[in-house]
Amino acid sequence: MTPDVNAPDADEPAADDVAQARRIQQFWEQSRTRAGMARVGAVVGVGWTETMPPPAWSFGDSPQLADELLRLVLARVKTATAGAVWEYEAADEPLPRKGSLSIVLDGAGEPGALIRTTVVEVVRFEAVTEEHAFLEGEGDRSLEEWRESHETYWRRTLPPTGHEFRPDMDIVCERFELLYPKGR
Repeated sequence: MTPDVNAPDADEPAADDVAQARRIQQFWEQSRTRAGMARVGAVVGVGWTETMPPPAWSFGDSPQLADELLRLVLARVKTATAGAVWEYEAADEPLPRKGSLSIVLDGAGEPGALIRTTVVEVVRFEAVTEEHAFLEGEGDRSLEEWRESHETYWRRTLPPTGHEFRPDMDIVCERFELLYPKGR
């Protein structure tokens, strides 16, 4: 059977996805010098690592939470985050690594910040420290509130892979630095 060359391509991205990808690429072009990528290109030529933007994602599970947490990052109050190892496994994503770059999106999917991971530790939920809770910058920044809000979050959002919240579940505690806020 001959394929219909006039049939719509099922793999073609939606116009909104293409527009968002353009905005992310433009943000990367503006911010990559802060990541030290432009200096490399000037010496050895521009390669794919300098032109391809890093992963782009938003905090939380709602546009409102994404906006609130990005605001804390831009104010340099939030310099850490946490994710359940099961979330990474379910999404088939690697754990963050020291030196990894990310573009943080707002609740509308617009790029808002370029960050670099500085520390990654995997610990049990019950072993997360007061320091980490404070660095996440949320609420009153106490460990008690961190545990309460994150337990509620993971009970609501853990992927349906047979896992549920447990105090001994593994958590990825990540620290990061803000390299470039949108608008600079």
